[in-house]
Amino acid sequence: MSLGCLAPAQPPASTLQLTTHDTANRVGSTLLTCEPTGGTHPHRDKACAVLTGVDGDFSRINARHQACTLIYAPVDVTAIGTWHGKPVTYKTTYANRCEADRDSDGVFAF
Repeated sequence: MSLGCLAPAQPPASTLQLTTHDTANRVGSTLLTCEPTGGTHPHRDKACAVLTGVDGDFSRINARHQACTLIYAPVDVTAIGTWHGKPVTYKTTYANRCEADRDSDGVFAF
């Protein structure tokens, strides 16, 4: 019985380790892969679509329209990895979790 020729699986075009750290010392971390979409991000399809729309440039993400409280509870976020072979290192601080979710259009919503 022949199994035939199976092509080796291609690695994802983009792989990013995303982390969040807030003032309550809660740390979140998730892996996001795109093309094909995968990893442990709970909203990976949406996150990949957002990043594809800005060619992996986090600074170009458009915040969605959503009201957030003015409570200051800073959240540090990072993204480290590659986007279509280009290295990615992104770090910023949002005023609170709501702003992190809104201003990243859900990329940091995990």
